[in-house]
Amino acid sequence: MLGDGTGAGKGRQCAGIILDNWCQGLRKAIWVSKSSALIEDARRDWCALGGDAKDIIDLSNIKLGDPIPFTQGILFCTYSTLRSLHNGKSRLKQIVEWAGIDFEGAIAYDECHSMGNAMAVEGALGLVSASQQGIVGLRLQNALPQARVVYVSATGATKVSNLSYANRLGLWQTGDFPFTSREDFVESIEGGGIAAMEVVARDLKALGLYLARSLSFEGVEYQTQDIELTPTQERIYNSYSDAFQVIHHNLDKALEACNISSSKTYNRAAKMSAVSQFESHKQRFFNHLLTGMKCPQLIKAIEEDLAAGNAIVIQIVSTNEELLKRRLNEVAPEEWQDLNLDLTPREYVMDYLMSAFPIYLHSIHSGVDGEERSEPAFDADGSPVISQEAVALRDALVDRLASLDPIPGALEQLLWHFGHKQVAEVTGRSKRVLKDESGRLFVDSRGAGVNIAETAAFMQGDKQILIFSDAGGTGRSYHADLNAANRRRRSHYLLEAGWRADNAIQGLGRSHRTNQASAPVFRPVTTNVIGERRFISTIARRLDSLGALTRGQRQTGSNGIFEAKDNLESQYAEHALYELFKQIFQGRFYEVSLGTFEQMTGLSLTSHEGGMKIDLPPLRQFLNRLLALRIDMQNVIFERFELLLSQQIEAAIAAGVYEMGVETLRAEKFTVENRETVYTHPVTGSVTNYLKIERTQKNNIRTADEMLEFASMYQGKLMVNTKSGHAAVSIPTHSIYDADGGVVPRVLLVRPQKETRIPVKDLESSTWKAVYVDAFVAGWSIEIDALPKFTTDYLHLVTGILLPIWKILPQHNSRVFRLQTSDGQKILGRVVNAHDIQTVREQLGLRNQVLSPEELVSLVLNERYTQQLPGGIMLRRSFVANEPRIELVNAISLAERLLAVGCFTEIINWRKRLFIPVSDKAPAILAAVIE
Repeated sequence: MLGDGTGAGKGRQCAGIILDNWCQGLRKAIWVSKSSALIEDARRDWCALGGDAKDIIDLSNIKLGDPIPFTQGILFCTYSTLRSLHNGKSRLKQIVEWAGIDFEGAIAYDECHSMGNAMAVEGALGLVSASQQGIVGLRLQNALPQARVVYVSATGATKVSNLSYANRLGLWQTGDFPFTSREDFVESIEGGGIAAMEVVARDLKALGLYLARSLSFEGVEYQTQDIELTPTQERIYNSYSDAFQVIHHNLDKALEACNISSSKTYNRAAKMSAVSQFESHKQRFFNHLLTGMKCPQLIKAIEEDLAAGNAIVIQIVSTNEELLKRRLNEVAPEEWQDLNLDLTPREYVMDYLMSAFPIYLHSIHSGVDGEERSEPAFDADGSPVISQEAVALRDALVDRLASLDPIPGALEQLLWHFGHKQVAEVTGRSKRVLKDESGRLFVDSRGAGVNIAETAAFMQGDKQILIFSDAGGTGRSYHADLNAANRRRRSHYLLEAGWRADNAIQGLGRSHRTNQASAPVFRPVTTNVIGERRFISTIARRLDSLGALTRGQRQTGSNGIFEAKDNLESQYAEHALYELFKQIFQGRFYEVSLGTFEQMTGLSLTSHEGGMKIDLPPLRQFLNRLLALRIDMQNVIFERFELLLSQQIEAAIAAGVYEMGVETLRAEKFTVENRETVYTHPVTGSVTNYLKIERTQKNNIRTADEMLEFASMYQGKLMVNTKSGHAAVSIPTHSIYDADGGVVPRVLLVRPQKETRIPVKDLESSTWKAVYVDAFVAGWSIEIDALPKFTTDYLHLVTGILLPIWKILPQHNSRVFRLQTSDGQKILGRVVNAHDIQTVREQLGLRNQVLSPEELVSLVLNERYTQQLPGGIMLRRSFVANEPRIELVNAISLAERLLAVGCFTEIINWRKRLFIPVSDKAPAILAAVIE
C-alpha cells in the first residue's frame, strides 16, 4: 500500500512499479483510477519515465463485450467503468479475459479509497450494504490471484472498515495476525480507538507492506478566516430558524392529516421517509445559508490577497447543479439569455416542499395481528388521493418562505462579483448562470473539456482565481508549479468543508505539491455560528482517524488546521450529551425546559411510559438539530454542552484514561532496565519486545516567590492547613453541576506536588485557612525543602510489531506512548499497567521477574494490588486499626523463616497474621521473602 500524502508523486511511483514489471517481461498492467480525466496524468507520469503514450489503453474507448485488441499495454479504467454491466456483459469479465488467469503483472488501484465500503457495516439506520465499487475491486483481485497489487491513496481509510478492500495486505485469515475474519479485525481495532489505528499503520510499515511519506509543511501558513455575522445576517438566520420550526410543526400536522401518524404511527416507513428527507434538506439548507453568508467578507479578504500579489484557490463542496437544472427546465430556452431566476439555498426548501412534503392521504386498516396500519389511498382511476388539509399546510409554508430574504449561493456570489473572465471554475456543472456587465443574468453551457481549459487558464496566469468542487478535487494540480507561468503564492480558502474528511484533505493537497515555487497559505473559513462546529467536528473526527490510519500518528491527518477540541464526536462528547439530556429531562437546565427543547429540535427524550428514553438521540443528530435553532439559543445550549464536555475530559485525564492516540512521554531520564523478545514474525523477522523502563522525573517544585506571583496573577488566596501546617494557593476554577442542576462553585487548591479541585463550601468547612504572606512562605518553604529533587518509577512497554499479539494485550486501555532513552534510542509502544503485567507476562511466556520489589510495595499500598508469590503465598493490602499494612496470606507455615528476614506477626481476632513492616525497608524484606 502506497499512502504518500497528496502531491508527493504517487502517480510517478505507480508508473515506476509498472515499468519495473515491464522490464521483467510482464508487458500487461491494469491501472484503475477515480476519474477518466486522470488518464492524462497517467500518460504524463508514464512518458516522464521514458514510456510511450500509446502504451496506455483507454478501456472506455473499447466497446463493452468486445475483446481488447492489444497484446501488451497498460489498461486504464475508472472504478465506475470497472463495475459496469449490460445485457449480461461485464467490464470485469472483459478485463480478466484480456489479462488471462495466470496474469502476474501489476494492478494499481489509484485513489483506492474509492473502494472504501467493500463490506456491509452497521449504520445508524441498520445495516449499510457494501458498495458495488468496493465489491468489484475485490472480485478483480480474487479473479487474478497471481497479480501484483498496489493500493495507492493519500487517504486510504477514514474508518477501519474502509480498509476492507485491502485483503492482499493479509491482515486477516492468514495466520500472521490473530484476526479470523475481516469483521473480527474491524471490531478489534475499532475497540482500541485511534491508538489502535496508529498501530495498524506502524505495523504495516514494519512488515514492509506500507509507505506513507508526506511533503514537508515548511513554509505553509495556516490562518483561520473567522467571520462574524452582521446583525442583519443574524436576523436573517433567525428568521429562517423560525420558519423551520413552523415547517416542522406543519410536517407533524400533515402526517396526521394524511393518516401516517398521530398519537401512534400507522405507517413507520412513510413517516421515517418524510422526517429524514426534511432533516437532510434542513441540514443542507443551513450549510448553504452559512456558506452564502460568508461571501461578503470573504470577497474583501480575496481582494486584499489579490492586491498582495497572491493567486486564489477556493475549495467548495456543493454547486447546486441539480437545483439549477430543474429551475432551467421550467424556463423556455429562448429566455436563457435574459433570466429572471432566484438561485438561493431557499430553493432547496421550496423543492422539498413541492416534491417531498407529505400530501397523499393514507387509509387506516387493521392487520392480521390486530395492529392498525395505513397504506396510500387511491381513487377509482388509480390516482393517489390528496389531503386538502396537508396541501393547505404546505401552501402556507411556501408563502412564508417566499417572503424571507434570499441569500445567493456562494459560487454565484463569487462568479458574479469577480466576473467569469477572472474566475476559473473546475466543477462538475454542465450549465451555470452568469452575470454580464449590465447586470443581466444568462445561461452559460460548459463542455466536456472545460475543466482542463479552466485549469490551464489559471496555471498560465490568464485567471487569478480558481474555484473547485469535489469534481476537481482529486489528482489535479493548482500549486505554484515551477513549470507554470502563474507562480504566484497560492492562498487556499477552505470555504465549505463538507462531510468528507478525505475529500477535504485531498482538496488541500491541490495547492501544496512537489516542484512548487512557494508553499500556500491555508485559510479555513468559519463563522461565529456555534452550530457550524457540526461540519468542522465531522472533519476533525475523521482527520483524527485518517492521520492515525494513514500515517501511524493522528496529529498528521489535519496538518495542524483543526484542533482536538474541534472533535465533538468523541466518547467524551457522547457522555456529556447524555448528561445534558438528563439535565433537560429532570428540569435542571433552567434556560431550556423539556417541552421547549423537544418542540424546538424535534428530538424526543420522553419514552411512551413517561420516563426518559433509553435510546436517546445520537450526538450527530443533536448537532444537526442545533444548527437550525436561533443563534442565541444555539449559544445557550452549546455553552452548557461544552462545560459538561470539559468535565468529562477532566475526569478522564484525572483517571488516566483520556484517549490521546500516540502520546510523547517526557522525563529527565529513561533507562531500559530489562528487554526480552516475546514474538518474531516468521516471514519478515520483525520482532515484538517487552521493555521494562526506569523513569527518572525531576520534581517540578515551585518556590514560595513563584507561588506568590502565581497567586497575584490568578486572584489566588494564600492558605495554610492548621492541622498539618502545609501551605497551598487556592484559585477560582470552573464550576460543576450538582444532582439538582444547581451550580457548584469550586476552587483549585495548588500544593507543591499536586492540584485538587474542591467545592468552595468544602474548603470553608475544612482546616484550610487564609493566612498572611509570612506564614504562607514559611509553610511552603518547609514542605518543599523536604521534597526529593527526583522521583523514580517503572514503565512496562510492549514495542515493535504489535498486531500479532493484539488480543493478548489488555483491551480496556490501549494507550500508545513514544519516548527517547538517555542513550538516544527512540521507543514507541503499548504501555501495560502494572496491574495487568503479570497476566500478560504469563501469556507471552516472559522468563524474567517483571515487577521489582519497590514496584510491588507501591502497588500493594496505593492501588490495592494483589500478587501471588512462590509457595502459594498471597501478597495484599489489609487495614488494621485504619492503618494500611502489607500482609502475607497463607504464609503462617513459613513464619519462622519469614520472621528471620524482617517480617512480624500479630494476633488479631484470635488469629495469627503475618505482615511486612511499612517502612523504607519493605522492598528489601519483600525481595528476601520472594527468594
